[in-house]
Amino acid sequence: MSLTVELPRVAGPGSGVSGLWRVVVLNDDFNTFDHVAETLAEVIPGITLAEGYRFADRIHRSGCAIVWSGARDDAEGYWQRLDDAGLTLAPLEAS
Repeated sequence: MSLTVELPRVAGPGSGVSGLWRVVVLNDDFNTFDHVAETLAEVIPGITLAEGYRFADRIHRSGCAIVWSGARDDAEGYWQRLDDAGLTLAPLEAS
């Protein structure tokens, strides 16, 4: 008979800093396509205004879109700037 030893968890699930973290924008009834597209282009590196409009359309049609994924520190910064601009966001999550 073997013995299984379970070690205590040091932190909660998803609390590690490694791996990819996702920034998810949600659809809402008050942000305009223009505001969403312009904000994404301004905040997220590499997103052009045209891509911002494609994201805005995806958010509108499907209810949400992952607009960025990467390191936790960067994800937190982008999430905060998008939130400050009034976009509706899902909680930051590890992928």
